[in-house]
Formats: sequence, structure tokens, C-alpha cells
Amino acid sequence: MRILRNHLLLEFFQPFSFSLLILAFVFLLGRGLIQMTDLIFNKDVSFFLVLKLLLFTTPFVLTFVIPMSVLIATLLTFGKLSFDNEIMAIRASGISVAKTVVPLFILTANLCLFCFLLSDQIASTTHFAYRKLLTQIGMDSPQAALEEGIFIKKFKNFVIFIYEIDKNKLKGIRIYQPQEGRPTRTIIAQKGELVSIPERNIIKLKLIQGTSDEPDPKDPSKLYKLNFKTYDLPLNLASIKASEDLGKKPKDMAIRELREEIKRLGEKGIPAAFPLSAEIHHKIALAFSSLAFLLIGIPLGITTRRSEKSVSFGISLALMTLYWVLLIGGKAVAQKGLVPAWAALEVSNLVIGGAGAYLFFKLVKS
Repeated sequence: MRILRNHLLLEFFQPFSFSLLILAFVFLLGRGLIQMTDLIFNKDVSFFLVLKLLLFTTPFVLTFVIPMSVLIATLLTFGKLSFDNEIMAIRASGISVAKTVVPLFILTANLCLFCFLLSDQIASTTHFAYRKLLTQIGMDSPQAALEEGIFIKKFKNFVIFIYEIDKNKLKGIRIYQPQEGRPTRTIIAQKGELVSIPERNIIKLKLIQGTSDEPDPKDPSKLYKLNFKTYDLPLNLASIKASEDLGKKPKDMAIRELREEIKRLGEKGIPAAFPLSAEIHHKIALAFSSLAFLLIGIPLGITTRRSEKSVSFGISLALMTLYWVLLIGGKAVAQKGLVPAWAALEVSNLVIGGAGAYLFFKLVKS
């Protein structure tokens, strides 16, 4: 039995490790690896700061990737065992499939406990550290606070649009300053340069060759065009810093902090229980989803067999899609208070796990 246990765990570990590495890379790529590369090469941000950003975002990504890897590994492992007639041999020797997979269930249960710790303690802490580091980068490297081709509204009283950004050199700059009861002030410059003054929390935007709207001394409600060769415009970073210092977002909080926040806001008459409870049960549901995926992956893997590997990946994709739709939909419903959070968020595990339990027990009895 020990040989069989070790063989099963080894067969599972290989596709699980491979899936974990591939999916983690894909998720990290989608979550901002390209943007981080842009920070290094185009915006002069230190490589070590960007590496810290990548490290801080990894635990959050793993909370999604680990359950997916369990599903893929389960389908491939039991597909291979079935194709090689090892399942038949195990049954012929008088050992039931249910008894065979007990070590795998114990391994996955421990993996779920790790995922719960990862989601509740590690990922929430690193997600908050990620946000704080982004703020620091914006302070130390002002060009990182700007992005070309979009309207930037981070700076108080100004809306900025920049056509091209090359490190601290800018081209095609338009700055709008809405004024209550007065026409919007517009500043246009062909080129520009960013100068950071961190001790004063200021970015000095040095504009070159352009025009600016200035109040008419005779009638301040009117503006007139002023041509300039250079124009220094200070942009206060305090507004960015203040927006990040408002406190932790729900994703940045551990379950204990979320419960304390529910209690604190409740005492002030603020109904925050629904969205914060949804975040609590989202962490729990996702952490224990690996068991549901294992439960449904075993009978499906044995049925599809290794010769139909593409079918296994297709089934994995379909099950993952169904799971995320149920999870995201359940969270949205729970946040509005339409359904209790535990019921709305656990429905994804109950549907996948329930279907898996039915197929598994049907397989065991066959």
C-alpha cells in the first residue's frame, strides 16, 4: 500500500508542479508583468522595486492558481492511470478506488489549509504592501505616476493628457484645469520634462513651447492666450498619497480585520456587513475549492483517459469557467445582501463538489 501511495502522489505531483508554474506565469503576465517591464525600461523605475512588486503580487495570484493546478493535475493523473490500466489492476488486487485516493485527499486537505493561510494572512498583507509600494514609486519616480494616451486625474485641480512619455521626457501635453463658474483653463505644450522634488511632495512639470490660458486682469472670469517658451507647473503629490492613506481595502484585510471592521462600522450605524462578509467567505470558498476540484477531477480523469488529453484540458477550462462564474456571481449577490454571504459564496464549491461526489460514488460502486 505504501508503494501505491508513493506512486500516486508522485504521479500527481509532476503535473501539479508543471501546471502551477505555467499558470502562475500566465496570471502574473496578465496581472502586470508587461506593465512592470514598462516601468523598468520606459519610466526609469529601479529593477529591485519592480521585482518587489512582482513578489508582492505573487501570493495573491497563487490563491487562484493552486486550485486550478489541482484540477488539471487530477484529470491528467487519473487519465494516465486509467489509460495504463493501473486503475483496473488496483481493483483486480482487491483495493477500492476510494481507499486508493485517501492519501491524495489528505494531501489536498493540507493544501487547502495552506491556501487559507495564504489568502487570509499572506496575500492580504502583500496586496497592501503592493499598493503602498506603487505609491512610493509614484513619489520617487514621478514619470511612473503618468501614463500616455489617457486622461490622468490623480492630481488635484488638474486633468492631464500626454501623447508620448519617454522616461522623464514628454511630448504633446494638454493640461485642463476646471474652474467653478469660469471657463476651463487649458495649457498646451509641445514638449515637457518632469522634475521630482520629493522633500516637498511635488512634481515640477517643465513645459516647453506652448500656450496657456490666463485670467484677464480686467475681467478674471475671462481667459486670454499666453504663448510661452518655458512654463513651470507644480503638481502636488500629496493628493495621491492621501488617497492611498485612506486605509486598507477589503482585499488587504485578514478575516479578523474584516470582522473588526464590520463591528466598528456597525456601531456607527454604517451597514458594511454585506460587502465585508462577502470578502470573508470569498477567501474561505476559494481556499477550499481544491477539494471540490479533486472530487470531480478523479471520476472525470478516469473517464476521459490519457489518450484524450485535449479533452481533459477542455473539461478543465469548462469547470474553471463555471466555478469562477458562480464565485464572482455569488460575491456580487452577497455584496448586495440578497443572499447570505456563506450561501452565495459556497454555492460554487457545492455545485462542483456535489457533482464530483455523485460521479465519484457512482464510480466506486461500479
